[in-house]
Amino acid sequence: MRTNSKKGVILNTSQGEAVRLVMSMIATVAIALGLSPSLNAGSGIVAMDVGADGSSTAQLTIDQSSINFASANPRAVSLIASTPASVNVTANAQIDSQSTATLTVVADGDLVSGSDVIPIGKVSWTATGDGFAPGTMDKSPVSAGSWLGPGEHTGTFSFFLTNSWSYAVGNYSQTVHYTLTAP
Repeated sequence: MRTNSKKGVILNTSQGEAVRLVMSMIATVAIALGLSPSLNAGSGIVAMDVGADGSSTAQLTIDQSSINFASANPRAVSLIASTPASVNVTANAQIDSQSTATLTVVADGDLVSGSDVIPIGKVSWTATGDGFAPGTMDKSPVSAGSWLGPGEHTGTFSFFLTNSWSYAVGNYSQTVHYTLTAP
């Protein structure tokens, strides 16, 4: 079993100046029966190979380890687009033609800076690419993609932060996990 992941930090604000959100994306792969592989910081490629007897194989690649949200006047900009504007994702699954590979995302919690909190649900994404799904971050798993049968699936996610005057100045952070599951 081999698993790699990506790590980062989540939100920086400074005395009313730039607001920056850096979202970490830890990619994991699970094969059948809810296995929980260990995570190792490093490469953006995640792979798990199970035997040489025709068992399922899956690989998840996320090309960015962080995203930023620039400061913007909430009256003028209600949704702040991330920088980079998109994150490229590739989900590979070597499974039988009647099985479904699924991609989910879950946050470990809200965006936090000391005792200050921004609800994680203030971060959402759009998706391009066959089988990839748009959504809103949550502390419970959310579907980010699904594919029937084997194949390589490429798409992009574009992230947005709902802007508000109520966010306290601080250095916010949280970890987000992407999990590709192949039966």
